[in-house]
Amino acid sequence: MSALETIAAVDGNIGTIGYGLAAIGPGIGVGIIFGNGVQAIARQPEAAGLIRQNMLLGFAVVEALALIGFVVPFIL
Repeated sequence: MSALETIAAVDGNIGTIGYGLAAIGPGIGVGIIFGNGVQAIARQPEAAGLIRQNMLLGFAVVEALALIGFVVPFIL
């Protein structure tokens, strides 16, 4: 089997590969948000409410990017 036949034998939706790659960024972003948020709460427990609020807002923005990364490959 030649290399060209092997490439031709690969079938499926390229959107799934695109989403897999698009999920890397938000995954890293969520880890950074919550990791730094926990450190900030540990350093200043009196500001836990404000820090938690900002953490959740950042999480919502990052997850919106993940959903956009999920939809765009199927649209194009």
